[in-house]
Amino acid sequence: MMGELPPMDSSPEIRRVDDAGAVFVLESKGEWWHAGFHLTTAIVGPTILTLPYAFRGLGWGLGFFCLTVMGVVTFYSYYLMSKVLDHCEKEGRRHIRFRELAADVLGSGWMFYFVIFIQTAINTGVGIGAILLAGECLKLMYSNLSPNGSLKLYEFIAMVTMVMIVLSQLPTFHSLRHINLASLLLSLGYTFAVVGACIHAGTSKNAPPKDYTLESSESSKVFSAFASISIIAAIFGNGILPEIQATLAPPAAGKMVKGLLMCYTVIFLTFYSAAVSGYWVFGNKSNSNILKSLMPDEGPSLAPTWLLGLAVIFVLLQLFAIGLVYSQVAYEIMEKQSADVKQGMFSKRNLIPRIILRSIYMIMCGFFAAMLPFFGDISGVVGAIGFIPLDFILPMLLYNMTHKPSRSSFTYWVNMSIIVVFTGAGIMGSFSSIRKLVLDAKKFKLFSNDVVD
Repeated sequence: MMGELPPMDSSPEIRRVDDAGAVFVLESKGEWWHAGFHLTTAIVGPTILTLPYAFRGLGWGLGFFCLTVMGVVTFYSYYLMSKVLDHCEKEGRRHIRFRELAADVLGSGWMFYFVIFIQTAINTGVGIGAILLAGECLKLMYSNLSPNGSLKLYEFIAMVTMVMIVLSQLPTFHSLRHINLASLLLSLGYTFAVVGACIHAGTSKNAPPKDYTLESSESSKVFSAFASISIIAAIFGNGILPEIQATLAPPAAGKMVKGLLMCYTVIFLTFYSAAVSGYWVFGNKSNSNILKSLMPDEGPSLAPTWLLGLAVIFVLLQLFAIGLVYSQVAYEIMEKQSADVKQGMFSKRNLIPRIILRSIYMIMCGFFAAMLPFFGDISGVVGAIGFIPLDFILPMLLYNMTHKPSRSSFTYWVNMSIIVVFTGAGIMGSFSSIRKLVLDAKKFKLFSNDVVD
């Protein structure tokens, strides 16, 4: 029955001997800095170039406030999640999947399937968004090199999808550690390139007019604000922290906190600089991809072409890493159902299904990226429906259940306040983001040549 949790052995370690998803995809060999690389790739991606777009629905003051609050709350949330995982490990129940952790602690079978549904929405949404943005990066470069070229956006998306199909055959999460180190360096590279480009654009004689006014009607202001909050939540979210912690060699206790500190150091350096510089230059005309604002369809680029080209190349390369990281939960589910641990990771019995299933998954993501070019809106919907429940609500609830702080304690009430506030923000954000998606649906056609803002 759907309301019952799938039967679990009393010993998780014994149970995983025959679990190909755990043994192959989530093999536990990593060090804390590897977890830091994975976590940074999961959070610090080209979506940060959407921050000026999020600010245009909030303005300077509320934008800074929401960005800071989201940063503090998510760090606290991930810290609590790592403590819950450490607590379970010390009790002999090391969990390597978010869905099993939630079902075990909350004692509810339906929670197992709820987390699977949410993670699937996140993974698929991010996979689609990564392929779409990578295709847009290729199109930007192509348009500048060949302004009258005939290639369309969906053709570039097809090219990206083919590369992702090849890269997706890397068998384990741990095997991505070097790719994710490169991803971390790329995120710093394109952020500083974009900041430099924005400063150049904002101080040049062709600087765009600066207008920071919000929507004219009160209702539009409210909807835009909640949609922006959802986008920021999606940018800070990852929804796969237990799976990342699963890649750590046991004992994992305490290692994830070091990885978090590495990740949030990069977040501080990149998020604020990208948000401030982009919104300062373009204000309420900020595009959902600030690179498009710097490289308008009409007129010359607003910064040196070589600098923008470098940023686009860095973004493009990192998007492959992001697509791979967010595919791991889907691959783990596939491998658990299709692979045979006794046959070996690279046996013909396991290799052929892996190639077929992962290729189909990437083709599906690429198809929807080409058909529905809504990058900014996809971020908002994924943030409200996916990241807010997993990253802003469940960690606090799980901590209160496992560590049982006194109901009169400061920790208990902070956790409950975060749960209540972000439940409301998630509901409003879902409504606002879906509303914007519906409104934007009037502006596009299937397999459009442009990404709709």
